[in-house]
Amino acid sequence: MNHVQDHAHPHETLPDQDEPLSYHQRMEVAVRELLIEKGVLNAGEIREAVERMDARSPADGARVVARAWVDPAFKARLLADGTAACLELGIDIRPTRLVAVENTPEVHNLIVCTLCSCYPRLLLGLPPDWYKSRAYRARAVREPRAVLAEFGTELPDGVTVRVHDSTADMRYLVIPMRPPGTEQLGEAELAALVTRDSMIGVALARRP
Repeated sequence: MNHVQDHAHPHETLPDQDEPLSYHQRMEVAVRELLIEKGVLNAGEIREAVERMDARSPADGARVVARAWVDPAFKARLLADGTAACLELGIDIRPTRLVAVENTPEVHNLIVCTLCSCYPRLLLGLPPDWYKSRAYRARAVREPRAVLAEFGTELPDGVTVRVHDSTADMRYLVIPMRPPGTEQLGEAELAALVTRDSMIGVALARRP
């Protein structure tokens, strides 16, 4: 976002795409231009905010999960109020409401946004393309086990799969099960085992 575009029209396109702008893209352009026109923000501030967002990675989410693995009291607070628990670690995701869900031997959680691509970007960085795809958004709800299998995640028949649908003001974070054989690892070493996909629920945490 290095320059201010002219007001968007229904068939306008962005510089890096050939398809017409979607409704939400047109709304983003219109709101951005209005904020600049009214002096609420300037183009440089918007660019810097986008750059900060683009620089996010799953590292913060992994740090949250690793703390939950080693600190039962923190995990309880994370499950009760994910937003407040993240703030304890200096990760401010307000005003987003974060709901943490825990995988267990009996339950496996899977995250999707059926409406668009709502995603905990402040914890996980930019969402992968497959998360935003129409196929994933539809199939994760309709046939979650088949989707998991395509990611290489085969679950025993007795495990219940719970699918959680993100919304504009609520995001989900999966706390994957801690891999066996990690009892002697510190938080930093544990965080290295936590992947983006395991915090979405399509994969398990890495084994050491």
